[in-house]
Amino acid sequence: MELRIFTEPQQGASYDQLLAVARCAEDAGYAAFFRSDHYLMMGAASGEPGPTDAWTTLAGLARETSRIRLGTLMTAATFRLPGPLAITVAQVDQMSGGRVELGIGTGWYGDEHTAYGIPFPALGERFDRLEEQLAVITGLWETPAGQTFDFAGRYYPVADSPALPKPVQRPRPPILLGGMGPKRTPRLAARYADEFNLPFVSVADTVAQFERVRAACVEIDRDPAGMRWSNALVLCCGRDEAEIRRRAEAIGRKPDELRENGLAGTPAEVVDRIGRYAEAGSERIYLQVLDLADLDQVELVAAEVMPQL
Repeated sequence: MELRIFTEPQQGASYDQLLAVARCAEDAGYAAFFRSDHYLMMGAASGEPGPTDAWTTLAGLARETSRIRLGTLMTAATFRLPGPLAITVAQVDQMSGGRVELGIGTGWYGDEHTAYGIPFPALGERFDRLEEQLAVITGLWETPAGQTFDFAGRYYPVADSPALPKPVQRPRPPILLGGMGPKRTPRLAARYADEFNLPFVSVADTVAQFERVRAACVEIDRDPAGMRWSNALVLCCGRDEAEIRRRAEAIGRKPDELRENGLAGTPAEVVDRIGRYAEAGSERIYLQVLDLADLDQVELVAAEVMPQL
């Protein structure tokens, strides 16, 4: 089981805070640092000092880290055109020496689109656009050097593109898709995803959705063993009950609720909980770290949970 750090900067974080978490995660031995792609806070958070752009952040981290992998859970397809996004991700991959992964989804948070003047189509159209974005992005990256790329899309037609720049990773950086959609999500994952991720769902829901994606792979003659399987879960780990309670209060949650819905408790409890997801087929856990100032928690999990996995 591989552990990765996952942050939600829209709740309030500067670039320097994210850099501190990424460097701490790298030094502690985590495999990756991921961040959300949102422009508006959620719930009671102030969001101050304001949103930071996901790919601007990752470009900076690409130059200020050396080993840890970097990516998004999930870039909103509504925020960017697929051609420019392919260019951006390829450039950050070059800047990092080949450490980038692209998690991408339809986009779901309507209020952030209204707040920043971003069109927000109905869900069916957002899925249609995401499917075309995936075709364009992968097509641009996988086009052999010296050849051009064309795509007769409804929303994103491409003609005579030189398909540059190329990412360092060949044939392309890993693509992550995810979510609980019962039909289109599994089909898109089977066709395009290197990793399938489920955020904040139960073990039972994990089993059911992983099976849907595996079935979709079989339908197109893809071996499901070639897919990586992962979950994202909120983290609240402490050495004793007082520390667990303090960390839960810092993120506005209750320890009992977090034990039921996330990864909460002592290191031994967290190891046991992760084991249940491993039995469901998960190979990676993205630890959602909401208190970005609490680097001690990141180090605690690395020291007392990671060696047991």
